[in-house]
Amino acid sequence: MVFHNMTAKEEILTILPLKGHTRGSDVFDTFMEFVSKSHLPLFKLTSITTDGAPSMVGHTAGFVALCKQSESFPDFLNYHCIIHQQGLCGKILNMKDIMDVAIKIACSFRARSLQRRLFRAQLEEAGADHTDLLLHTDVRWLSRGKFLERFLELLPEIKEFLKHTTTHAAAYTQLEDGQWLADLAFLTDVTNKINDLNLELQGKGKHIANMISSVNTFKTKLRLLVRRLQQCDVRNFPHLEAELRRQGKDSVELARYEQQIQNILLEFERRFTDFASIEPVAQFLCFPFGENVDVDCIAPKVATLFSLDSSAVENEILTLQNDIEIKCRATPGITGEFWNLLLEEKYSNLRQCALNMTSLFGSTYLCESAFSHMKIIKSKYRTTLTDDHLAACLRLALNSYCPDYEKLAASSQCQKSH
Repeated sequence: MVFHNMTAKEEILTILPLKGHTRGSDVFDTFMEFVSKSHLPLFKLTSITTDGAPSMVGHTAGFVALCKQSESFPDFLNYHCIIHQQGLCGKILNMKDIMDVAIKIACSFRARSLQRRLFRAQLEEAGADHTDLLLHTDVRWLSRGKFLERFLELLPEIKEFLKHTTTHAAAYTQLEDGQWLADLAFLTDVTNKINDLNLELQGKGKHIANMISSVNTFKTKLRLLVRRLQQCDVRNFPHLEAELRRQGKDSVELARYEQQIQNILLEFERRFTDFASIEPVAQFLCFPFGENVDVDCIAPKVATLFSLDSSAVENEILTLQNDIEIKCRATPGITGEFWNLLLEEKYSNLRQCALNMTSLFGSTYLCESAFSHMKIIKSKYRTTLTDDHLAACLRLALNSYCPDYEKLAASSQCQKSH
């Protein structure tokens, strides 16, 4: 929620259990029941961010579609979570032959307790930085990058261990194949770059304008990587560069790697289309005094995005750009104090636009982190935990409010007999 002074607050409102079907209509009915019970002011709703599940984004029976059909809802924005879209873009990498071998080796070491103990003992004797291999989980955002990096760092120890294991001695010839090892190093570098973007998008207080900027920056970096690979320059791929140096290759055919980066770039260009209408408005709100601001172009976009009067918005933009006092007193920025300096009577539409833009969630990160807390709270040792108790425990775990314990203790009367 965003207050009148442009300050924002992110807190969990509630968690609604779905114990039967999880269709779009079931989600909608459960949500509307909560709205009616808690008297939630739906007319203040600005946007809905989803994870892209069919029950949420179905054209006719999805939750968002049912919300748009209901008269209880105002005009609102809806879009697919930026982090989920970024994760889907990362899956476009076609390196199945690398992942299959690496996962099979890791699972063979971890599946048998004796094999795992022997391998860990070898790592301890060798003084390795790590004591075990990681397992890959496809649903976790950072899993593949961390798994590949650990696998590549422990590759010499893995080869040595397999040599002394008769059952696996000749099973993994790829570990001696120079092309396979180069592909492994390239995949590790690319997934690390994607993980860096993912970590940049995570966290509380992430404004949608900052998240869009991060994605655009990453697309620019991908274009740079394509140009570097076309010039046979691998300085941006440290693991690949080290592997080629180890193999004694001064030059190598990089067209296959260039194609992989091109595929990722095309996927990034194809996705994030639902933010095309938000980006120019966010750019204007971040710096409304730019010389290249075209009032005839930006005013209709602002008015359309938040259902405002285009003519009034245009007049306010012209007034703002020529307001010497405002220019001198503040530095523009959506989340700063700039828009709070504007008078309500003079800039009502632009203030409303800034309020709405500040309230947009770029991702479902907070919900995903709530599920992580819920998994810890609702364990197999707390099978009798009720829905109300779960909601209360989640509120305690996720709320940023910190009580003044000293004041609470001072207000309590001590029992002298104790």
